[in-house]
Order: sequence, then structure tokens, then C-alpha cells
Amino acid sequence: MKKFPLFIVATTDQSAEISRALKKGLVRKIGPRLYTSNTADTPEQLVRQNCWQIISLLMPGAVVSNRSALENRISPAGRIYVTATDYTRTINLPDLEVVVLKGLGPIPERDMPMFNIYLSCRERAFLENLSATKNRGGESKNLSRLELEERLLQVYDNSGAAALNALRDKAREIAPVLGLEAEFQKLDDIIGAIQGTREAQALASPQSFARSVGEGYDPKAVERFAILRAALLDRSFRPRPMPAGDQKFYNVAFFDAYFSNFIEGTEFEVEEAREIIESGMVPADRPADGHDVLGTYRVVAGVDDMMTIPTDFEHFIHILTTRHSLILEGRPDKQPGRFKEKPNVAGMTRFVEPALVKGTLRQGYEFYRGIEEPFARALAIFFIISDVHPFNDGNGRLARAMMNSELVAKGETRIFIPSVFRSEYLAGVKRMTRDSDPTAYIKQHEYLQEFVTRIDFADMNRAIDVLRRCNAFAKPEDAVKLQMPAG
Repeated sequence: MKKFPLFIVATTDQSAEISRALKKGLVRKIGPRLYTSNTADTPEQLVRQNCWQIISLLMPGAVVSNRSALENRISPAGRIYVTATDYTRTINLPDLEVVVLKGLGPIPERDMPMFNIYLSCRERAFLENLSATKNRGGESKNLSRLELEERLLQVYDNSGAAALNALRDKAREIAPVLGLEAEFQKLDDIIGAIQGTREAQALASPQSFARSVGEGYDPKAVERFAILRAALLDRSFRPRPMPAGDQKFYNVAFFDAYFSNFIEGTEFEVEEAREIIESGMVPADRPADGHDVLGTYRVVAGVDDMMTIPTDFEHFIHILTTRHSLILEGRPDKQPGRFKEKPNVAGMTRFVEPALVKGTLRQGYEFYRGIEEPFARALAIFFIISDVHPFNDGNGRLARAMMNSELVAKGETRIFIPSVFRSEYLAGVKRMTRDSDPTAYIKQHEYLQEFVTRIDFADMNRAIDVLRRCNAFAKPEDAVKLQMPAG
């Protein structure tokens, strides 16, 4: 018995043989002249899994073009666009339309062979996607101007200006061959605007416009900011007033500084940290760590400083850099007060690239400044700084100081993260960063503010005793949980 290949494009000579195979159930028809020997899987599944092989059989020598050349997959409307030299038509297959456009065949040594078809080279694909088009059933054969700009911006971000210029030079060479000189002019204008050598007003993408004027931003981070802002604005938070009294202010500021450093790995026993703060002297064997505790305390215990919140973006940047300088004053190698110049990574998380820091902070500030409730503003500003990670080091301590400044300035109880709660706290932040899920992040901070509210900080020794009984000084590996103080 003859074994048929997976797909067969029937010819006139094969018609009798295919008819006999159909009657015997050895093959089945799944499209015009297209048959398969797979009689088990659904036609839709077969077509989607093998779309490129099928197109190469039906349309040998065609060029995958327009949006399909850049997307490299079936479009949202279930189409693949190809260019052929004969005539325009649509081939209907199960769960797939192959839209055939009449045009130039493959350009030698430019378009890339794939099975028996070709894939438009990148410069050709961009030119094709800038051509005039009409929507077919709600979908254009071309990507939108905004999508094209963002793809060009990716080239710029990943490979630099030289790669973008090389793409433009290659497009200039082939534009006359394709008859797409006007499309090249559009491409030339976009690339020039992204690089800042042309007027930027014509750009459609906010991200590429921001880059053209020197302030690109990370769109994924901005998307997270928008999700968090929406979640914060969707609910109301119970005010938790800050108890009056200077001593209470300074005592809770001590724990703020102590735990903020502990969570970042600067670990002292609470009595050691208290000695550093009260004496102003750092331990001889750990001077940098001691300066971290002192620097953080000077920020979070400064009444005037903690009552200051941003009034505009430039003020926001000034507060950030000033506070960071104080927190890391004992570590000059970490460039206190200066934005990072190299990427920073924590585990599997790569934070915002150095060139995008200021622009991403500006985008975040716009989300933050539209929030009114102090607790919501505090959580917004903390996450913006934490997610951007604008400095080489000290970002967590700075973010928590900025968060608590929002609370203190509005007369609300500040938040600190006990050592024993470190794992839960970090998991909540990571869940927001990686999954854009703010649920745990918000819930944990509400819990921690309530925790701090229930402690009387008028007497330092009594506060330490309460915190110890609540397991606050334990480490995550000690297998105990943080206990809520009696109300």
C-alpha cells in the first residue's frame, strides 16, 4: 500500500490516485487541491501547526510579506500575507486565510529562503508595512504606524544607532526595486525622528516620541504603574493617624531605618544598631554598614525632610537624589545621588535600563501625582522607585523612605518591614513586578501599617520588648510568623 506524505497538493495527473485514496480513507481534503494523510488530528490543528510548510507547497516562490514578515505568525484575524508575481487572491484553509498580494518576487541575496518560499528581509518588510492599505474585514495587511515605530525603537535599544542606520541604508537600496520610494521617505523620517535628527511631532508612539527628545521609557514598567494605579484608585484605605509626640517620632524612625537596612542584608542586632544611632559612631569592623544605618536614619528621622513630598517632577528628582546621597554617604563607590550607568539585576529581574531611567520615572510620576489618598500615594511612589531601580544600590531603602515620607507628611502612621516578614514582603513586590498582580503588595502594606499602629513607641525599651514578643526580630528561616500586637 502506497504511503502518502503528510500533505499533498494534487495535480491533474494525480486526480485518479487521490480519488481512490479518499474512498479508502487514506487521505482527506483540507483545502483547495490540498490533502493530508493525517486522518486523526483536526484540520484546524494541522493547518496552524504546519502553516509555513503548507504555504510553501501551495505557493512555491512566494514571499511572506507585509505584517506577516514582521510578526512571523498567523495574524490576529487568522491570516498570513504573502506576495506573488501572478495575481491577488485569497486561499481559504481551515482556520487560516492566505492572502496573496500581487507584487515583486524574492529579491536575490536579500529575502530569506524558508522551505519553498521566502521571508521578506527586514528592510523590505518595513517598507511594505508603510505602504497604503485598506482594512480587510477589520484588519490591515500592515502593522500600524505605532507598532512599526516601536519595532524600530527595539532595534535602536537592542543594537544601537548603527544598526538602525544600517537598516535605513539597505532600505534605500531596495526601495526603487520595489517601487516604494515614498515609503522609504516615511521610514527615513521615522528613523531620523527617533534619533533626534528630525522633527519628532510626526511620531505616533509616545515611547518613540519620548526617546526622540531624550527621555525614552520602559513601556512594560509603565504598564505596571498603570495597573497598580488602577488598583489603588479602585478602593479606599482606612486612615491610621500617626501618634503625637517627638519621642515617638524618633523612636519609630529608628525602627524604620533598622529594619529597612536589615531587609537589604545589613544585619545588626537591634542593640548594636541602637548604639550606632545614639552615639553617631560606626563599628570599626563594619564602617560601611554602620554608615548605611546612620545615613538611612538621618533621612527618615528628619522632621522637615519627611514632611517634604514632591510638588513637580524636577522636585521629585531632587528629593530622590538628595535622599539617596544621605543614605549611601558611607559608600562613595556606589555613586550616591547619581543615577546608575550600568544595568542592575536581582535574581531573574532585570530593572529598567540606565538610558530609560529618567523617562520611566517621569511616566511614573504622572501616575503618582493623580492619586490623592496618602496610603495609595505611598504605595505608588514606593513601587515606582523599586521597579525602576534608578541607582546602583540603596534603591529599596530609598523607596521605603519615600513611601513613609508620603505618610508622615499627611499625619499617617509610617510602615516598616520586620525582619521575620522579609520573605513575604519581597514575594509581594515580586508578584507585582513579574505578574502585574498588586493584590498581595497592597494587602501586606495594609497589614504592616496596622502592625505599627498598634505599638506604643513612647518608650524605646518597651517597644523593643513588644516587637520581640511579636517575633519581629526573627529571621525568615527561624520558622516563626509575625504576630499582630494586641489592639
